[in-house]
Amino acid sequence: MNMILLFSHKLTDTQIKDAIENLKITNFKYLPNNLQKIWSNVPSELVDLEEYSKQFKDFVRLVAKKGDYVLIQGDFGLTCKMVEWCKKNGFIPVYSTTKRDVIEEVKNAKVVKISKFKHVMFRKF
Repeated sequence: MNMILLFSHKLTDTQIKDAIENLKITNFKYLPNNLQKIWSNVPSELVDLEEYSKQFKDFVRLVAKKGDYVLIQGDFGLTCKMVEWCKKNGFIPVYSTTKRDVIEEVKNAKVVKISKFKHVMFRKF
């Protein structure tokens, strides 16, 4: 079972362990560097993302088989477009749920908030 990563970051050890244990993932497929840069920098002035999304659809078609998981997190509009496309084409779109712990510290008479995010699980869209 594959997990294709339409995702702006590298998976954490906790995410990898969860995917292997709970989704039975045996292979993780990251975007190549050129597509990674494009996924992480969606131009805000684009009115329609149909043409822009084609390169990611082509990548998924190339490296995945029906029933594989696709982790999709990024630009809201592109994420929605890819989730819809994955569902129509037999792939399983998921995202990572997290728990946020906030720590407040006083430094130099200023309150500083530090947020730490911890992976909880992968959830189907």
